Amino acid sequence: MRRKPAFRLLCGAAFIAVLSISAGPTAAFAETKPAEKAQETVTFDPAKVNTFSGAFLAARTADVDQDFATAITLYQKALEFDTANVEIRQRLMIAQLLSGDFEAGAKIADSLKDDSSVERVTTIIRALAAIKHKEFSAAEKILKYTGPNDLDRMVNTLLTAWARAGAGKGKEALALVNGMKGPGWISIFQKYHAGAIALVTGNTEAARKSLNDAVADREGGATATDTYMRAVMALARLEAKAGNKQKALDTIAVGDTFAPNYAPLKALRQSIEKGEKPDQQVETAEEGAASVMFSIAGALNREGAEEIVTLYLQTSRALDPKSADTLILLGGLAEAQKQPDRAIAFYREVPADSPMHRISELQLGLTLAQTDKVEEARKHLKSLLDSDPTDIRSYLAYGSVLSDAKDYAAMAANYDKAVEVIGAVPKKTDWTIFFQRAIAYERLKQWDKAEPNFKRALELNPEQPQVLNYLGYSWVDKNMNLDEGIDMIRRAVELRPNDGYIVDSLGWAHFRLGAFDESVTELERAIELRAGDPTINDHLGDAYWRVGRKIEAVYQWNRALIGDSDDVDKAKVKEKIANGLPPLEKDAQNTAKKDQATPQPPAAPAPAPDKKS
Repeated sequence: MRRKPAFRLLCGAAFIAVLSISAGPTAAFAETKPAEKAQETVTFDPAKVNTFSGAFLAARTADVDQDFATAITLYQKALEFDTANVEIRQRLMIAQLLSGDFEAGAKIADSLKDDSSVERVTTIIRALAAIKHKEFSAAEKILKYTGPNDLDRMVNTLLTAWARAGAGKGKEALALVNGMKGPGWISIFQKYHAGAIALVTGNTEAARKSLNDAVADREGGATATDTYMRAVMALARLEAKAGNKQKALDTIAVGDTFAPNYAPLKALRQSIEKGEKPDQQVETAEEGAASVMFSIAGALNREGAEEIVTLYLQTSRALDPKSADTLILLGGLAEAQKQPDRAIAFYREVPADSPMHRISELQLGLTLAQTDKVEEARKHLKSLLDSDPTDIRSYLAYGSVLSDAKDYAAMAANYDKAVEVIGAVPKKTDWTIFFQRAIAYERLKQWDKAEPNFKRALELNPEQPQVLNYLGYSWVDKNMNLDEGIDMIRRAVELRPNDGYIVDSLGWAHFRLGAFDESVTELERAIELRAGDPTINDHLGDAYWRVGRKIEAVYQWNRALIGDSDDVDKAKVKEKIANGLPPLEKDAQNTAKKDQATPQPPAAPAPAPDKKS
């Protein structure tokens, strides 16, 4: 069983209240699968909808599918029938903001400014619109807040400070940020934005102090990694600009220990080592306000919060449209929401002179492969690899596409070259290269080359669950090192107890060893964790058959045939449905023959080389 590679190269209360209006679509995002979405796509002409209920229900469907253009059209149609419907106006505003049409969303926000149910959202949007248009005094008036919510208070305070900075009130802006009170988690936001405001207003010494404090706040950085890394890079740029090249490089070294292989930091180091003095990322009040929204989006960015985070990022993008990290995060969110074409559009917006342009190009190649443009993806990634053969990220991205295309010979050659580039002394983070190289050789049935690479990956990262799982299962499947192999898989399950693929491996290893009752127990848990996975259904069917639960076995095998997955041999599954499994004696003989079709352990995507940790 395998998971398709999905490499990632990067990796508020008020908004939640609005996004959940009438059982909003946030929960539905996580449940909608690509195949299901294809069946549910709206195919009618929105202009032909001629009833309020039809327009409203169709708009909700489009909203759930993140088809914002259709949703906006249909919400507007519904408003033609009921112009005073506040709920629809609220949802239309959110759809416009999510689609990137900030001006249209801000216009509705202004019309809803007296609606207490969305006051916190409309306040932020109206204030950002004012800052965008350099109406700084108006923004400060809009942002007055006396409520109890710590997040709302912090956002309003930071935006107010940036409005003051934009109005030329640098000292007042700094005093406001430095005087902020609240829970401990606000510290990293406070220190970074104090430093950024000081830089924009020309107070270099204050900027140096605040940014040094931010870089020293590693605990706060764990709360908001993106904000912490922005502080690191701001301080490094400050020192480089002041002619303190070594101090700038020392700052980058601190950031590198906090988030190894963080691509923008690598690019910044290369620039400073050349003697360049790169400009600051935030140079205006508008970009500062955008960075507030980016900061919150980065801190909230986790599975299940895609819509909220997208909303923050789109508002940030409205004020700083060329921010590369914002565009790349938006691309990643679009991918998570099964919108690869939209993701590609975001990646292509990243400016060519940005330090993060290469990341966007690598991720663009991976996303092209997800849209079945495999040859285009291969050519794109190969050209990037040829342009910089020392960039390990390129080998991982290109290898991912080769793996997905099942071109294991090319995949092995790709990682052979990567190992040459790494040299004799690999870093801990290089375990991914050896792991992927091992998988390539295992798929080529060259175990003598695969096994040493699995072991090398474990030497570099002894507690990596995917490597433990893959090597342990392979040993069990080959009837070698059985005790050590099953212990490895158990350890992988301990490290990732909610990973259905790894739990499936444990259950299938028990099956291979003839421990059918234990196999059923683990496989039932695996199918709870990964409901509907055809390979786990197939495995569970086999286990049920061996313990005499034959009706349930046939049911699971039939479940394995649902969908278009090529992870199971459907002809063999149909044979089992018709005739069941062979007697154990015959099955033992088949096992001894090492049937080449035996399912393999899950080849999970290795963490991307630029993943922040």
